[in-house]
Amino acid sequence: MAYLQAQGLQLIARNYRTPGRGGGEIDLILQEADGTVVFVEVRSRSHSDFGGAGGSIGQGKRQRIIFAAQHWLQRQASPCACRFDAVLIDGTQLQWLRAAFDAG
Repeated sequence: MAYLQAQGLQLIARNYRTPGRGGGEIDLILQEADGTVVFVEVRSRSHSDFGGAGGSIGQGKRQRIIFAAQHWLQRQASPCACRFDAVLIDGTQLQWLRAAFDAG
């Protein structure tokens, strides 16, 4: 998270979870200077075997993140622009993927 804050993003929430069983979780919710809300999935793997950190964000995981984002957005006073990013950590390599996936 310190990396993203150094890039100018401001933390809104960490480990946001929807209530109830079978919901979703968002690792980080941040906001860019222009007001865009950024939902971030952080994945870490010590080795790049089996697709590495990025390979661990499957369709089911993306759907749970989108569900949680929708839940969070419905509770906001006004609509806002948003996107889904991923921070992938493979060993000591960090990669920030902006717009890693979308809700469509």
